[in-house]
Amino acid sequence: MNPYFSVTLVFVVWVGIVDPFNIFNQYSLRKRVNELKHQKEYYQNEISHDSALLHVLETYPDSLEKFAREEYLMKKDNEEIFLVIEED
Repeated sequence: MNPYFSVTLVFVVWVGIVDPFNIFNQYSLRKRVNELKHQKEYYQNEISHDSALLHVLETYPDSLEKFAREEYLMKKDNEEIFLVIEED
């Protein structure tokens, strides 16, 4: 066998399989990075949405009452609440 071929083959096997930063680990790490980028984008969108909602709730008192009624089913003392649940 050609010594250059042997050394190259050993190097490729070492880098591809034996090394802690082998091809398989690189692929899984790249996949994980892409997942984390998508999560980061999702959470940044949620933060901007919630910040806008918080600004509206702090600015307009009527919107705070509406939000409390819709999200937490709060009511005034002389009111009754009826929940309508739609089934598929």
